Amino acid sequence: MPNKTLPLVISAPEPRSLELIFTPPQLARFKAKYRVVETTPDGVAKLPADVLDEARYIVGQPPISPETLDTMTALRCVFNVETNLLNNMPYETLFARGIHVVTTGLVFAEPVAELGLAMALNLARDIVDADLAFRKGEELWGGDGNQTARLLSGADVGIIGFGDLGRALNRLLTGFRTRTKVFDPWLPPSILIDNGVEPASLDEVLTQSDFVFVVASVTSENQGFLGADAFASMRKGAAFILLSRAGVVDFPALMAAVKKRPHRRRQRRLSRGAAGGRPSGSHPARLPALGPPRRRARHCLQADGGHGAGRHGPDRPRPAAAALQARRARDGVTHALQAGGPELTEGGRFAGLSVAGETPHTIHRLTPAMAAP
Repeated sequence: MPNKTLPLVISAPEPRSLELIFTPPQLARFKAKYRVVETTPDGVAKLPADVLDEARYIVGQPPISPETLDTMTALRCVFNVETNLLNNMPYETLFARGIHVVTTGLVFAEPVAELGLAMALNLARDIVDADLAFRKGEELWGGDGNQTARLLSGADVGIIGFGDLGRALNRLLTGFRTRTKVFDPWLPPSILIDNGVEPASLDEVLTQSDFVFVVASVTSENQGFLGADAFASMRKGAAFILLSRAGVVDFPALMAAVKKRPHRRRQRRLSRGAAGGRPSGSHPARLPALGPPRRRARHCLQADGGHGAGRHGPDRPRPAAAALQARRARDGVTHALQAGGPELTEGGRFAGLSVAGETPHTIHRLTPAMAAP
Protein backbone atom coordinates (compact mmCIF):
# COMPACT_ATOMS: atom_id res chain seq x y z
CA MET A 1 0.00 0.00 0.00
CA PRO A 2 1.65 3.27 -1.05
CA ASN A 3 2.29 5.89 1.60
CA LYS A 4 0.07 8.83 0.67
CA THR A 5 2.31 11.22 2.60
CA LEU A 6 5.24 10.69 0.22
CA PRO A 7 5.69 13.09 -2.71
CA LEU A 8 4.35 11.68 -5.97
CA VAL A 9 6.66 11.37 -8.98
CA ILE A 10 5.50 10.60 -12.51
CA SER A 11 8.20 8.59 -14.24
CA ALA A 12 8.23 8.65 -18.05
CA PRO A 13 11.97 8.80 -18.83
CA GLU A 14 12.02 7.36 -22.37
CA PRO A 15 14.38 7.06 -24.19
CA ARG A 16 16.17 6.31 -20.95
CA SER A 17 15.01 4.08 -18.11
CA LEU A 18 15.09 4.35 -14.35
CA GLU A 19 17.57 1.47 -14.31
CA LEU A 20 19.93 3.50 -16.46
CA ILE A 21 19.46 6.76 -14.57
CA PHE A 22 19.92 5.29 -11.09
CA THR A 23 22.25 2.70 -9.64
CA PRO A 24 20.34 -0.15 -7.95
CA PRO A 25 20.81 1.27 -4.41
CA GLN A 26 19.75 4.74 -5.57
CA LEU A 27 16.73 3.36 -7.38
CA ALA A 28 15.65 1.50 -4.26
CA ARG A 29 16.07 4.66 -2.21
CA PHE A 30 14.20 6.68 -4.82
CA LYS A 31 11.22 4.33 -4.73
CA ALA A 32 11.28 4.24 -0.94
CA LYS A 33 11.13 8.02 -0.57
CA TYR A 34 8.60 8.75 -3.33
CA ARG A 35 5.41 7.35 -4.75
CA VAL A 36 6.56 6.58 -8.26
CA VAL A 37 3.94 6.22 -10.98
CA GLU A 38 5.57 4.75 -14.07
CA THR A 39 4.07 5.32 -17.50
CA THR A 40 4.98 6.14 -21.08
CA PRO A 41 5.40 9.72 -22.33
CA ASP A 42 2.08 9.58 -24.18
CA GLY A 43 0.45 8.00 -21.15
CA VAL A 44 1.03 10.97 -18.83
CA ALA A 45 -2.01 12.88 -20.04
CA LYS A 46 -4.15 9.74 -19.58
CA LEU A 47 -3.28 9.27 -15.90
CA PRO A 48 -6.11 9.56 -13.36
CA ALA A 49 -7.00 13.09 -12.34
CA ASP A 50 -5.92 12.55 -8.73
CA VAL A 51 -2.44 11.39 -9.87
CA LEU A 52 -1.98 14.48 -12.05
CA ASP A 53 -3.22 16.73 -9.28
CA GLU A 54 -0.80 15.29 -6.70
CA ALA A 55 2.27 14.94 -8.95
CA ARG A 56 5.13 17.02 -7.60
CA TYR A 57 7.85 15.93 -10.04
CA ILE A 58 8.11 14.47 -13.52
CA VAL A 59 11.15 12.39 -14.47
CA GLY A 60 11.31 12.56 -18.24
CA GLN A 61 10.27 14.92 -21.00
CA PRO A 62 6.75 13.80 -21.96
CA PRO A 63 4.39 15.94 -24.01
CA ILE A 64 2.37 18.15 -21.66
CA SER A 65 -0.49 20.16 -23.09
CA PRO A 66 -1.67 23.39 -21.44
CA GLU A 67 -4.85 21.54 -20.44
CA THR A 68 -2.89 18.76 -18.75
CA LEU A 69 -0.62 21.27 -17.02
CA ASP A 70 -3.67 23.08 -15.63
CA THR A 71 -4.60 19.91 -13.72
CA MET A 72 -1.10 19.51 -12.25
CA THR A 73 -1.48 21.97 -9.41
CA ALA A 74 1.31 20.51 -7.25
CA LEU A 75 3.98 20.25 -9.96
CA ARG A 76 7.31 21.80 -8.98
CA CYS A 77 9.95 20.43 -11.36
CA VAL A 78 10.35 18.53 -14.63
CA PHE A 79 13.57 16.49 -14.81
CA ASN A 80 14.44 16.23 -18.50
CA VAL A 81 16.78 13.22 -18.67
CA GLU A 82 17.16 13.18 -22.47
CA THR A 83 18.88 16.63 -22.54
CA ASN A 84 17.02 18.05 -25.56
CA LEU A 85 14.37 20.61 -24.72
CA LEU A 86 11.63 19.54 -27.10
CA ASN A 87 8.83 21.88 -28.02
CA ASN A 88 6.24 19.64 -26.39
CA MET A 89 5.24 21.54 -23.26
CA PRO A 90 4.24 25.16 -22.50
CA TYR A 91 7.56 26.43 -21.12
CA GLU A 92 6.37 29.99 -20.60
CA THR A 93 3.51 28.79 -18.44
CA LEU A 94 5.85 26.50 -16.51
CA PHE A 95 8.22 29.37 -15.78
CA ALA A 96 5.37 31.74 -14.91
CA ARG A 97 4.18 29.23 -12.32
CA GLY A 98 7.67 28.80 -10.88
CA ILE A 99 8.00 25.24 -12.17
CA HIS A 100 11.58 24.42 -13.10
CA VAL A 101 12.73 22.40 -16.10
CA VAL A 102 16.18 20.89 -15.54
CA THR A 103 18.36 18.81 -17.83
CA THR A 104 21.43 16.59 -17.63
CA GLY A 105 23.30 18.59 -20.26
CA LEU A 106 26.03 19.55 -17.81
CA VAL A 107 26.84 15.88 -17.28
CA PHE A 108 27.10 15.01 -20.98
CA ALA A 109 29.24 18.07 -21.72
CA GLU A 110 32.62 16.64 -20.78
CA PRO A 111 32.34 13.31 -22.65
CA VAL A 112 31.18 15.08 -25.81
CA ALA A 113 33.85 17.77 -25.46
CA GLU A 114 36.50 15.06 -25.27
CA LEU A 115 35.06 13.49 -28.42
CA GLY A 116 35.33 16.86 -30.14
CA LEU A 117 38.94 17.23 -29.07
CA ALA A 118 39.70 13.76 -30.45
CA MET A 119 38.11 14.72 -33.76
CA ALA A 120 40.13 17.92 -33.95
CA LEU A 121 43.38 16.07 -33.30
CA ASN A 122 42.49 13.53 -35.93
CA LEU A 123 41.84 16.24 -38.48
CA ALA A 124 45.09 17.95 -37.61
CA ARG A 125 47.16 14.79 -38.02
CA ASP A 126 45.12 12.51 -40.34
CA ILE A 127 45.21 9.70 -37.77
CA VAL A 128 42.26 7.72 -39.11
CA ASP A 129 43.28 8.09 -42.75
CA ALA A 130 46.84 7.02 -41.91
CA ASP A 131 45.56 3.94 -40.09
CA LEU A 132 43.34 2.99 -43.02
CA ALA A 133 46.25 3.46 -45.41
CA PHE A 134 48.40 1.13 -43.31
CA ARG A 135 45.70 -1.52 -43.38
CA LYS A 136 45.68 -1.33 -47.18
CA GLY A 137 49.48 -1.30 -47.48
CA GLU A 138 49.34 2.23 -48.89
CA GLU A 139 50.98 4.14 -46.05
CA LEU A 140 53.12 7.20 -46.68
CA TRP A 141 56.32 7.94 -44.78
CA GLY A 142 58.12 11.10 -43.72
CA GLY A 143 57.15 14.32 -45.42
CA ASP A 144 54.88 12.53 -47.88
CA GLY A 145 52.61 11.49 -45.03
CA ASN A 146 52.60 14.88 -43.33
CA GLN A 147 51.84 17.32 -46.11
CA THR A 148 48.59 18.45 -44.52
CA ALA A 149 49.55 17.94 -40.85
CA ARG A 150 49.10 20.86 -38.51
CA LEU A 151 49.17 21.61 -34.80
CA LEU A 152 46.16 22.24 -32.66
CA SER A 153 48.48 23.95 -30.20
CA GLY A 154 48.39 27.68 -30.75
CA ALA A 155 45.78 27.39 -33.50
CA ASP A 156 42.95 29.82 -34.19
CA VAL A 157 39.79 28.16 -32.87
CA GLY A 158 36.19 29.23 -33.24
CA ILE A 159 33.29 27.98 -31.13
CA ILE A 160 29.67 28.56 -32.14
CA GLY A 161 27.58 28.41 -28.97
CA PHE A 162 28.88 28.63 -25.42
CA GLY A 163 26.63 26.63 -23.13
CA ASP A 164 27.71 23.69 -20.99
CA LEU A 165 29.31 21.89 -23.93
CA GLY A 166 31.09 24.96 -25.25
CA ARG A 167 32.55 25.75 -21.85
CA ALA A 168 33.68 22.17 -21.29
CA LEU A 169 35.35 22.22 -24.70
CA ASN A 170 37.06 25.52 -23.94
CA ARG A 171 38.50 24.09 -20.71
CA LEU A 172 40.08 21.25 -22.71
CA LEU A 173 41.44 23.61 -25.35
CA THR A 174 43.11 25.79 -22.73
CA GLY A 175 45.94 23.28 -22.47
CA PHE A 176 46.62 23.73 -26.19
CA ARG A 177 47.03 27.51 -25.86
CA THR A 178 44.54 28.12 -28.63
CA ARG A 179 43.39 31.59 -29.64
CA THR A 180 39.68 31.07 -29.23
CA LYS A 181 36.85 33.20 -30.60
CA VAL A 182 33.24 32.50 -29.61
CA PHE A 183 29.96 33.46 -31.23
CA ASP A 184 26.94 33.20 -28.95
CA PRO A 185 24.22 35.83 -29.46
CA TRP A 186 22.51 34.89 -26.17
CA LEU A 187 25.45 35.74 -23.91
CA PRO A 188 26.88 39.15 -23.01
CA PRO A 189 30.55 39.68 -23.95
CA SER A 190 31.52 39.88 -20.28
CA ILE A 191 30.71 36.19 -19.71
CA LEU A 192 32.84 35.17 -22.68
CA ILE A 193 35.73 37.35 -21.55
CA ASP A 194 35.50 35.91 -18.03
CA ASN A 195 35.94 32.46 -19.60
CA GLY A 196 39.10 33.51 -21.39
CA VAL A 197 37.68 33.65 -24.92
CA GLU A 198 37.21 36.49 -27.37
CA PRO A 199 33.64 37.52 -28.25
CA ALA A 200 33.21 37.50 -32.02
CA SER A 201 30.64 37.61 -34.77
CA LEU A 202 29.64 34.49 -36.69
CA ASP A 203 31.53 35.77 -39.72
CA GLU A 204 34.70 36.28 -37.68
CA VAL A 205 34.48 32.77 -36.24
CA LEU A 206 34.02 31.21 -39.67
CA THR A 207 36.62 33.22 -41.58
CA GLN A 208 39.35 33.47 -38.95
CA SER A 209 39.49 29.94 -37.51
CA ASP A 210 41.55 26.86 -38.32
CA PHE A 211 39.11 24.73 -36.33
CA VAL A 212 35.39 25.54 -36.02
CA PHE A 213 33.42 23.71 -33.33
CA VAL A 214 29.63 23.90 -33.51
CA VAL A 215 27.96 23.32 -30.15
CA ALA A 216 24.85 25.49 -30.55
CA SER A 217 21.38 24.32 -29.62
CA VAL A 218 18.70 24.11 -32.28
CA THR A 219 16.02 26.79 -32.08
CA SER A 220 13.16 27.82 -34.33
CA GLU A 221 15.36 30.66 -35.59
CA ASN A 222 18.63 28.90 -36.41
CA GLN A 223 17.73 25.66 -38.19
CA GLY A 224 20.08 25.21 -41.13
CA PHE A 225 21.75 28.57 -40.55
CA LEU A 226 25.17 27.11 -41.40
CA GLY A 227 24.86 26.68 -45.13
CA ALA A 228 26.77 27.08 -48.38
CA ASP A 229 27.84 30.67 -47.73
CA ALA A 230 29.19 29.74 -44.31
CA PHE A 231 31.26 26.85 -45.64
CA ALA A 232 32.55 28.90 -48.57
CA SER A 233 33.80 31.60 -46.20
CA MET A 234 35.99 29.26 -44.13
CA ARG A 235 39.77 29.15 -44.40
CA LYS A 236 41.35 26.69 -46.78
CA GLY A 237 41.98 23.47 -44.88
CA ALA A 238 39.86 24.53 -41.89
CA ALA A 239 38.19 21.77 -39.86
CA PHE A 240 34.44 21.87 -39.22
CA ILE A 241 33.46 19.83 -36.16
CA LEU A 242 29.75 19.45 -35.44
CA LEU A 243 29.11 18.30 -31.87
CA SER A 244 25.60 19.58 -31.29
CA ARG A 245 22.33 18.86 -33.06
CA ALA A 246 22.43 18.39 -36.79
CA GLY A 247 19.51 20.77 -37.31
CA VAL A 248 21.76 23.84 -37.26
CA VAL A 249 23.51 22.68 -40.45
CA ASP A 250 22.27 22.57 -44.04
CA PHE A 251 23.55 19.05 -44.72
CA PRO A 252 23.24 19.06 -48.50
CA ALA A 253 25.34 22.22 -48.52
CA LEU A 254 27.83 20.65 -46.13
CA MET A 255 28.30 17.53 -48.22
CA ALA A 256 28.54 19.64 -51.39
CA ALA A 257 31.33 21.63 -49.75
CA VAL A 258 33.16 18.44 -48.80
CA LYS A 259 32.89 17.15 -52.36
CA LYS A 260 33.72 20.44 -54.07
CA ARG A 261 36.59 21.43 -51.82
CA PRO A 262 38.30 18.21 -50.68
CA HIS A 263 41.08 20.16 -49.00
CA ARG A 264 38.50 21.08 -46.41
CA ARG A 265 37.85 18.35 -43.95
CA ARG A 266 34.66 17.92 -41.99
CA GLN A 267 33.90 15.86 -38.95
CA ARG A 268 30.64 15.40 -37.19
CA ARG A 269 29.13 13.53 -34.31
CA LEU A 270 25.78 12.04 -35.16
CA SER A 271 23.51 12.87 -32.27
CA ARG A 272 20.15 11.18 -31.72
CA GLY A 273 17.95 11.94 -34.66
CA ALA A 274 20.68 13.42 -36.84
CA ALA A 275 19.88 13.78 -40.51
CA GLY A 276 16.20 13.09 -40.01
CA GLY A 277 16.48 9.81 -38.11
CA ARG A 278 14.26 8.94 -35.20
CA PRO A 279 15.27 10.17 -31.74
CA SER A 280 16.53 7.57 -29.31
CA GLY A 281 16.86 3.84 -29.34
CA SER A 282 16.60 3.34 -33.08
CA HIS A 283 20.14 3.06 -34.39
CA PRO A 284 19.30 0.88 -37.43
CA ALA A 285 16.67 3.41 -38.50
CA ARG A 286 18.95 6.41 -38.03
CA LEU A 287 21.92 5.19 -40.00
CA PRO A 288 20.22 4.54 -43.36
CA ALA A 289 18.88 8.08 -43.25
CA LEU A 290 22.41 9.30 -43.88
CA GLY A 291 22.51 7.70 -47.30
CA PRO A 292 25.54 6.35 -49.16
CA PRO A 293 26.86 9.78 -50.27
CA ARG A 294 27.24 10.93 -46.67
CA ARG A 295 28.56 7.62 -45.42
CA ARG A 296 31.24 7.36 -48.11
CA ALA A 297 32.28 11.00 -48.41
CA ARG A 298 36.01 11.54 -48.20
CA HIS A 299 37.36 13.94 -45.60
CA CYS A 300 34.28 13.31 -43.43
CA LEU A 301 34.67 11.36 -40.19
CA GLN A 302 31.43 10.28 -38.54
CA ALA A 303 30.63 8.94 -35.08
CA ASP A 304 27.32 8.02 -33.50
CA GLY A 305 26.04 9.69 -30.35
CA GLY A 306 27.16 6.80 -28.16
CA HIS A 307 30.76 7.92 -28.51
CA GLY A 308 29.97 11.01 -26.53
CA ALA A 309 27.06 10.06 -24.34
CA GLY A 310 28.89 7.92 -21.79
CA ARG A 311 26.92 4.76 -22.52
CA HIS A 312 27.95 1.24 -23.42
CA GLY A 313 25.28 -0.95 -24.94
CA PRO A 314 21.58 -0.17 -24.82
CA ASP A 315 21.11 -0.33 -21.05
CA ARG A 316 24.54 -0.51 -19.44
CA PRO A 317 26.80 2.28 -18.24
CA ARG A 318 30.04 2.64 -20.15
CA PRO A 319 33.06 1.64 -18.03
CA ALA A 320 35.92 3.80 -16.71
CA ALA A 321 35.72 7.59 -17.19
CA ALA A 322 32.39 7.65 -19.00
CA ALA A 323 30.80 5.67 -16.18
CA LEU A 324 31.84 8.44 -13.80
CA GLN A 325 29.84 10.87 -15.92
CA ALA A 326 26.84 8.56 -15.77
CA ARG A 327 27.12 8.39 -11.98
CA ARG A 328 27.21 12.18 -11.83
CA ALA A 329 23.98 12.26 -13.81
CA ARG A 330 22.33 9.82 -11.40
CA ASP A 331 23.60 11.71 -8.37
CA GLY A 332 22.26 14.95 -9.77
CA VAL A 333 18.74 13.59 -10.16
CA THR A 334 18.85 11.93 -6.76
CA HIS A 335 20.10 15.00 -4.92
CA ALA A 336 17.67 17.31 -6.64
CA LEU A 337 14.71 15.11 -5.72
CA GLN A 338 15.96 14.66 -2.18
CA ALA A 339 16.43 18.41 -1.86
CA GLY A 340 12.71 18.84 -2.14
CA GLY A 341 12.13 21.43 -4.81
CA PRO A 342 13.24 24.27 -7.06
CA GLU A 343 13.76 26.70 -4.21
CA LEU A 344 17.24 25.18 -3.83
CA THR A 345 18.36 26.45 -7.22
CA GLU A 346 21.71 28.21 -6.90
CA GLY A 347 23.69 30.06 -9.52
CA GLY A 348 21.82 28.69 -12.50
CA ARG A 349 22.39 25.08 -11.45
CA PHE A 350 20.03 22.66 -9.78
CA ALA A 351 21.91 20.04 -7.78
CA GLY A 352 24.31 19.41 -10.63
CA LEU A 353 21.81 19.71 -13.46
CA SER A 354 21.37 22.63 -15.85
CA VAL A 355 18.33 24.78 -15.17
CA ALA A 356 16.58 25.66 -18.39
CA GLY A 357 14.43 28.13 -16.52
CA GLU A 358 17.33 30.54 -16.08
CA THR A 359 16.77 31.78 -19.65
CA PRO A 360 13.04 31.36 -20.24
CA HIS A 361 12.98 33.88 -23.08
CA THR A 362 15.03 31.51 -25.25
CA ILE A 363 13.43 28.20 -24.35
CA HIS A 364 10.05 28.85 -25.95
CA ARG A 365 11.78 29.13 -29.31
CA LEU A 366 13.19 25.63 -29.13
CA THR A 367 11.73 23.16 -31.57
CA PRO A 368 11.61 19.35 -31.81
CA ALA A 369 14.34 19.52 -34.42
CA MET A 370 15.27 15.88 -34.20
CA ALA A 371 11.78 14.43 -34.30
CA ALA A 372 11.07 11.78 -36.90
CA PRO A 373 9.53 13.08 -40.12
